[in-house]
Amino acid sequence: MTDAQDLRRRTAELLAAHPPATTDRLEFLRARFDAGLAWVHFPAGLGGLDAPRSLQTVVDAELAAAGAPDNDPGRIGIGLGMAAPTVLRFGTDEQKRRFLRPLWTGEEVWCQLFSEPGAGSDLAALATRAVRDDEGGWVVDGQKVWTSSAHLARWAILIARTDPDVPKHRGISYFICDMTDPGVEVRPLRQITGEAEFNEVFLTGVRIPDAHRLGAVGEGWKVAQTTLLNERVAIGGSRIPREGGMIGVAAADWRARPALRTHDLHQRLLKLWVDAEVARLTGERLRQQLSKGQPGPEGSGMKLAFARLAQEISGWEVEFLAEDGLTYDDWTMRRPDGVDFTGREAGYRYLRAKGNSIEGGTSEVLLNIVAERVLGLPPEPRTDKDVAWKDLPR
Repeated sequence: MTDAQDLRRRTAELLAAHPPATTDRLEFLRARFDAGLAWVHFPAGLGGLDAPRSLQTVVDAELAAAGAPDNDPGRIGIGLGMAAPTVLRFGTDEQKRRFLRPLWTGEEVWCQLFSEPGAGSDLAALATRAVRDDEGGWVVDGQKVWTSSAHLARWAILIARTDPDVPKHRGISYFICDMTDPGVEVRPLRQITGEAEFNEVFLTGVRIPDAHRLGAVGEGWKVAQTTLLNERVAIGGSRIPREGGMIGVAAADWRARPALRTHDLHQRLLKLWVDAEVARLTGERLRQQLSKGQPGPEGSGMKLAFARLAQEISGWEVEFLAEDGLTYDDWTMRRPDGVDFTGREAGYRYLRAKGNSIEGGTSEVLLNIVAERVLGLPPEPRTDKDVAWKDLPR
């Protein structure tokens, strides 16, 4: 059984064989993966050691103290938080060996081709089609939207309709799509911030080999649930220190500008600080539960809390800073590598937080999930449950 002492020993051996000061960054990351210290709870040979997930912090602390490079998790968050758990659970041995190592080292960026113009909150209504070709593979046609990092990605996790003659949840299959293949077109979507971290993706006659299918044909919705549950944990359950994240920025503003303080703003900040701390501690509890199994619907509650807090804290900050809160550094159209909620000005945070209640599942949908799967309340009435997708009004 791998314990903390064993992990410290393995980490020390890695650092001795590959000193961070003299080792190429990519070489070090590959060596870390091969040593099983990438994500210790993954199986041996796939970047892990079959160790408890909670022991990852032991490795991370030792490597940080030694000045070792990380894999830039903000840039490859979709791969780490969504693609990797899905490949691990549903992928073949060959797929795991092919995709997990370059995903973790950041050599290959991933994106997520799920939402569509007519299938956002009701994702199972998606219309992108995948049809068998003469060689046993698939030809995909359709449009996806709100795709983060599509302009950077080599691979995408994709769900498409393979059987329109059955109800919508049962006619979907799950694929890995090569974003460099012919027929894949990525177009930027400019957001309220002026940037375009999101994209829309058009798929025209894109050929995907059957070897890049995850799970059985027609069971893509089941596979997608693993992705979605992990996505909500990745968005709402990231580990931050006490008074970290956006509440830390707001508290720092309060301390630095006594002339702007009012009683009302003070009371609101205190409430937001408490709410943020409750959310942080709840996230710690959720991560402890994750060490014993797959994420559950509780991640939806965490993502809900994250979205609400991000919007309320950024709104408070803009109001507190008065005219300084309205400043914005650059409206130039850019396609950034990721989102920076704490390193930019208040105006950026306020605008960008508006998307938090949409991305990763709308807050309305997540409230339904929490109500039905956590609280056990009756589900909403559905008239399309047993109707073939092709017969649904669109």
